[in-house]
Amino acid sequence: MTITAWVLDVDDTVYLERDYVRSGFDAVGEWGASAVGVTGVGDTAWQLFLAGTRRSTLTDAFAARGRPLSPPEVAAMVEVYRTHAPAIRPCGDAAAFVATLPPSRLGIVTDGPAASQWAKIRALGLEAAAGSIVVTDSHGPEWYKPAVRAFVHVATSLGVAHERCAYVGDNPGKDFVAARRLGWTTVRITRPGGLHAAVPSRSGEVDREITSFAELAPEDVAS
Repeated sequence: MTITAWVLDVDDTVYLERDYVRSGFDAVGEWGASAVGVTGVGDTAWQLFLAGTRRSTLTDAFAARGRPLSPPEVAAMVEVYRTHAPAIRPCGDAAAFVATLPPSRLGIVTDGPAASQWAKIRALGLEAAAGSIVVTDSHGPEWYKPAVRAFVHVATSLGVAHERCAYVGDNPGKDFVAARRLGWTTVRITRPGGLHAAVPSRSGEVDREITSFAELAPEDVAS
């Protein structure tokens, strides 16, 4: 059956999330130099990230530069990271795919802090491209994946039956549960460099795996 509505995740689906991470580290590095008087934090954080540090990367970077942050400073740092204007762009295959679809056939469902996700959506040019967008954090925890609410909302907004919707995501831990429950087609993209690319798909949750949107055949995106 031809898919009528394509609904996309954002992180590591439309662009590489590591690019946002680097952009955020740079923003925090500038803040650290001006507000705290510590230089080099962005580069130090990036090296820690490449070495496998997660969650505490930025606080560890400040400590490594000889200036641990107080709790209020940590809160300010997190706000800078989450609200910065990200220097990111869509992967070429994703941009080409989105360009084939009118807004009436394109939706977005994404988890993550609302301010961060909306900033990404705008930076990637998705706000005008998609006919229905759900940033789950804008609605509350009951909308977070794997809940079905966001998916039902997008299908209803686009006026498309569930069996004619497809969801493209990258994270086998949560991305496909709700879509499968509703009878959607599920497509997992495992981009080289994606943060979840090495994690195996869960049995029965993914109809198809791709490494690029270019692998979707013309009939997959036909009107």
